[in-house]
Amino acid sequence: MADMAYATGRRKTSVARVWLKPGNGNIIINKQPINEYFRRETLGLVVRQPLEEVGVLQNFDVMATVSGGGWTGQAGAVKMGIARCLVEVDEKNKKPLRASGFLTRDAREVERKKSGQKKARKRFQFSKR
Repeated sequence: MADMAYATGRRKTSVARVWLKPGNGNIIINKQPINEYFRRETLGLVVRQPLEEVGVLQNFDVMATVSGGGWTGQAGAVKMGIARCLVEVDEKNKKPLRASGFLTRDAREVERKKSGQKKARKRFQFSKR
């Protein structure tokens, strides 16, 4: 295997392409440091979760390009991409990552609006009389 691992992560309508290489813990997303790209601290924590789970936060550099969706969807997509990369690097990482749910695709998507209704499920006001 090469010194670099690649994987794709998806969440809602976001798609992240993630590259993992040995390094010292730098995370670059769309050519920006993680704390500049994701301005919320919680989103940075979400992205780092898989690395912390297997205890290799300071051992790898992460480079990701992410598009589509909003902030939370993009953070979730990068998280899944990192988890898949860690499995590609070492098969022993699969069990703890699977147990924590990082390798499972969250299939929830926005339900479409239907005609004759206000929103996806909300109906227009109904008056019997």
